[in-house]
Amino acid sequence: MQKKFTPPLLGCLVFFASLGAIATPPNVVVFLADDAGWGDYSFSGNTQTATPHIDSIAQRGVSFDRFFVSPVCSPTRAEFLTGRYHSRMGVTGTSAAQERIDLSESTLAEAFQAAGYATGAFGKWHNGSQWPYHPLARGFDQYFGHPAGHWGEYFDPLLEDNGRMVRTEGYIVDVCTDRALNFIEENADGPFFCYVPFTTPHSPWAAPESDWARFKDMPITQRSYNTMREVDDHTRCAWAMVENQDMNVGRVLAKLDELGVDDNTIVVYFSDNGPNSYRWNGGMKGRKGSTDEGGMRSVCYIRWPSTIPAGHTITQISGAIDLLPTLTALAEVTRVGDKPLDGRDLTPLLMQEAAEWPGHQHFSTWKGRVTVRTQTHRLDDDGNLYDMIADPGQTTPVNAAQPQIAAELQGAVDGWRRAMFGQTKTIPNLGQTVDARPITVGYREFPVTLIPARDGEARGGVERSARAPNSSYFVNWTSKDDSMVWLLDVNTAGRYNVMVEYTCKLPDVGSTVELSFKGARLAGTVDQGWDPPLYTNQDTLPRPTGESQMKEFRALELGQIDLASGVGELVLRATDIPGDSVMDVRRITLTLLP
Repeated sequence: MQKKFTPPLLGCLVFFASLGAIATPPNVVVFLADDAGWGDYSFSGNTQTATPHIDSIAQRGVSFDRFFVSPVCSPTRAEFLTGRYHSRMGVTGTSAAQERIDLSESTLAEAFQAAGYATGAFGKWHNGSQWPYHPLARGFDQYFGHPAGHWGEYFDPLLEDNGRMVRTEGYIVDVCTDRALNFIEENADGPFFCYVPFTTPHSPWAAPESDWARFKDMPITQRSYNTMREVDDHTRCAWAMVENQDMNVGRVLAKLDELGVDDNTIVVYFSDNGPNSYRWNGGMKGRKGSTDEGGMRSVCYIRWPSTIPAGHTITQISGAIDLLPTLTALAEVTRVGDKPLDGRDLTPLLMQEAAEWPGHQHFSTWKGRVTVRTQTHRLDDDGNLYDMIADPGQTTPVNAAQPQIAAELQGAVDGWRRAMFGQTKTIPNLGQTVDARPITVGYREFPVTLIPARDGEARGGVERSARAPNSSYFVNWTSKDDSMVWLLDVNTAGRYNVMVEYTCKLPDVGSTVELSFKGARLAGTVDQGWDPPLYTNQDTLPRPTGESQMKEFRALELGQIDLASGVGELVLRATDIPGDSVMDVRRITLTLLP
């Protein structure tokens, strides 16, 4: 497939004139870690972990020294996929449907798909679960993994396979990597775009025994800047999960080599935020959720053996938001969509061709806090200015010594707030409030819609199984005044099959439940008990407070209901409760019938 080449930036004209047009479009593989800190890798100087396969991407390519992502998961993923600040596109949280990228946005996958690439995503999506927010509607031909945020099952997990839930065998990262390898083999003749968003080292603290064995008794000799809050076993387990991840990266790199496509494959590796516990991170202040340096600095390694000069480090600041313009430029793929990008093409830096690189301000926000980073300074969310060259640990503000820079950056923050939110002082902090946008249902091209508890609202005495909505289920359904509510937008009026994933204690069998939507009603009986124990095979360490212990749910076929099109509340309530409770509910599945 021959394409006419257009240089991405004038700074690359000389280099690309000698290179000529790309005769064979490059494949692209993107690895995205979940909650791994900059300091979790041996390439960063960690002497207690061994990450040779991940390190090899830097050694055979380029390392970005100051690469910034968002403080938490879904915002980073949104910025990577769109090249735009997540605040522009409706991504306000990490659960309760707040993580969805607005439908007016276009993604990196859509660009590669439009260019004729086979596209697949295998792992944690975290930018929308229902069509048309689903990855299969955002540019991917195949999807396997969990579209929600953190997942409660790491061993033999229940995962989504192109829209349907399937029980798998093995460790979640190994299982998703297996599917990525199958995709690469199937599309070895290329070109392909393979996105592998890993689930680890995000909690729950669960590592394969073979990986945990190396760390479980290891003395921790490299410490967090905040040693009083470091939990040694959390550090050990995180590093065990990172080493498992490294093994899986090695499997993919070996497959590229085996198939003879290694030299013409762009490989990218980075993480979505800072470390999810206090552990060694190069002395930087902050961890996941923080808008300080340690909460947002990530490794980023890019290699393309046939094209990108190997073995150099880029010191200019950059971020996940820059990857869309960079990857499309490298592969000569036309971007889909015309909204202004916030990211910029890093090709001149990769190719060592940039004589000049203009100054840049990188903004980050989370829970109402905003910070800005320049090449030399950071203004934190309290207005403290730090010289990041002289004081990379953010120990001493320099506002008094450098008032002009502090004032300039405060003005930049105020302007950015106005551009994103229309004001300068308060940014909404939605927390766990269910997103106001309705759940989309009823598309002929994707007739099965999964509606999890995490996206619904508990009313009356109903509660979530844990504080964190992701992977939670509804419990404490004991009264006819209780209900579970999902705001739906039904695209296609018609008949839908209704299935509820439930558990019910045997003495409580017999409740009558009713599902309603815009005047339509469907009643059914919880006629079989199912009260399985909580899983005991999931955790290496005790599960953090606020995360649900999982169990096996069964399907209750409620029947069929006629749904009108439009927006309305889907309400599940009980009309008769002969026992102490009705049932626990993990998910409703609505299937549009032909």
